[in-house]
Amino acid sequence: MPAAVNRTILAAVDGLGAWLWPPRCLLCGETGAQGRDLCRGCTAALPWNRNACLRCALPLPAAAAACGDCLRRPPPLYESHAALVYGFPVDRLLPRLKFHADLACGRLLSQLMIDAFAALPRAEALIPLPLHRARLRSRGYDQALELARPLSRAFGIPMLDGVLTRMRATAPQSRLDADARRRNLRGAFAVARGTTLPAHVTLIDDVMTTGATLNAAAKVLRRAGTLRVDAWVCARTP
Repeated sequence: MPAAVNRTILAAVDGLGAWLWPPRCLLCGETGAQGRDLCRGCTAALPWNRNACLRCALPLPAAAAACGDCLRRPPPLYESHAALVYGFPVDRLLPRLKFHADLACGRLLSQLMIDAFAALPRAEALIPLPLHRARLRSRGYDQALELARPLSRAFGIPMLDGVLTRMRATAPQSRLDADARRRNLRGAFAVARGTTLPAHVTLIDDVMTTGATLNAAAKVLRRAGTLRVDAWVCARTP
C-alpha cells in the first residue's frame, strides 16, 4: 500500500477515534484540548523550560549558553534539553508513567517533548536510557523507551534500543546526593560488543536531576566512538 494512502487511512482512524472517544484531561478530567489528554487550563499551567543551560538543561533566569558549573567543568553531553521544569503539573504526570504503568501519561508527555524539540538539531539515532534487566523485569516496561518511540516516529530518527546496556542494578539515584550518584554509576553502562555507533546520538530519558546518569552513559558512548552525545529529557529538576 502506498505510504500516502497509509497515512490517509491512519489519519481517518485517528479522527474517528477522537470523535468516538474525545480526549479527557489526565489531571482534572475536563475535555482535552488540541486533541490531547490535557485541558486548556492545565496546558496553560505547564512549566516549559525555555531559559536553560545548553549543556545541562538547568533552568536559568535568562537564556545562557552554559551555567557556572558547566563553564567550570564541561560535561560529556554536548547539549541537553528538557521540555519542562519538574514542577506542577509535570510532577503529577511523570510518576504515573514511571511507577504506575500509566502509558497514557507517557503518550501525552512524549507529545509535549515533540513540541519542545521540533526545532532542535537532529541526531543520527535516538538511544533510550536503559533500565537494568532486574528493574525492567519487575516494572514490566521502560519509561525512557515509551518516550523515545513517539519521538523516533515524529522526527524520522532511527531508535537504537539494546546497543546501550545497564550492567549493574544501581541504587535509586533519588536517594543519593550528587557525589554518591556519580560513585553509584561507575561501570553501570556498557555498549554492546560489535556495535558501530553513529557520530551523533541523542539519549532519551524522563527526568534529569543532577545529570549524573546521563553523563555516565554519554562517557561510555563517547569511548565507544560516538563524537557527539546530546540528551533530550521530559523534565529537569530546578
